[in-house]
Amino acid sequence: MLFLLLSILTLQPINHNEMTHILNPFSIDIDPMSKLLLVNFEKDPDSVYIGFEPQVFDDTIHGKGHLVIGWRIDGKVDVYHEPSLKLNPKGYDIVGKGLANMVESNMQKAFFEVKNEGVQAHYIFNDINGREVQIKIFERNPKKRKPFGLLAPMGDAAENPSALPLVLLYDFYFVRKKHTDIEVTIDNVRHEIDMLPLPLDMTKMYFTRYSPKPLIARVNPSFNGVVNSIEVATGATTLSTADYEFGIVWENEKAFIQRISRKNDVHPVNITFDNPFPNILTLENDTAISGRFTIEAHVSTGQIIGEYKLEKANKNIQLTMIPTKGWKPRPSKLSLRFLYAVASIFKKWPSTYLWTANIRYEKEDNYTMASDWKRLK
Repeated sequence: MLFLLLSILTLQPINHNEMTHILNPFSIDIDPMSKLLLVNFEKDPDSVYIGFEPQVFDDTIHGKGHLVIGWRIDGKVDVYHEPSLKLNPKGYDIVGKGLANMVESNMQKAFFEVKNEGVQAHYIFNDINGREVQIKIFERNPKKRKPFGLLAPMGDAAENPSALPLVLLYDFYFVRKKHTDIEVTIDNVRHEIDMLPLPLDMTKMYFTRYSPKPLIARVNPSFNGVVNSIEVATGATTLSTADYEFGIVWENEKAFIQRISRKNDVHPVNITFDNPFPNILTLENDTAISGRFTIEAHVSTGQIIGEYKLEKANKNIQLTMIPTKGWKPRPSKLSLRFLYAVASIFKKWPSTYLWTANIRYEKEDNYTMASDWKRLK
């Protein structure tokens, strides 16, 4: 009888009416975007530009309208945008070597659609030197497109990033050469469009590429302030807020974060910890912990894999994250395997990003955090 009583007591569930606080130092910002197009002419450059990047927005953050990023020879960017858009210049420190000029523009033409036949786009605007820029693409290919998912290597050029920039491109494809009228002119000078160096799907392609469903995520933006804790019922394995869902595991009645999922209108962006991340509030002094993390959204855009390290001494915590394994694509065709093998830029650039966070106990259970990113040589 005593054995039975002890067994029943041992199997009693955790009291879910009690609440536990967990300190979460991680965040993922989502930058909404409707469509994205990149046109390169690096082999036939202008005196200022080597490419243009039209973007389309329709959301509560940016408003509704078009912008065109001008990629400059010096590595910086100029941003030309319609007056209807609300843009933060600080958001462009992860683009190339940073923002050179942001210019409000009443574009004479601003049109971009993706149809079954391919890209239909037409832009006309004046640049900072008063020159007329015209971008025209009309793709009328009767063959079915065969798009795939990709992590764009946009973060490779950033010198002083404020976040780990993830440009996840769904339904991504290149503009096909056959049945396409394409033209870029600057001050009435026409520039030859770069070609993809190898055929894709047995078709010659321009290096002009696009996504009608981009997802822009900024992982752990630089931060300096108070870190808020999250409250979860003791023993609960999930917690959902307006922007996030957390996967929680328990060990010796202590909570660990196994997954952080950032909600958005395209696809959740997940950070998963193979060695679950501990609750900083319950860590003892002189503790050192390390583990592996994976960042992943839709399966077609692959994974970013890395390592984290955490050390606590005298109530101060230092946390680092490095995507040491870079990007691990899931190529759906042989030609993509070859492309990723010969073009190392696609896979290696995340491994050069280091995030450091210094977390400090202040008083009354308040913690502050100062965090930033830097590029490793």
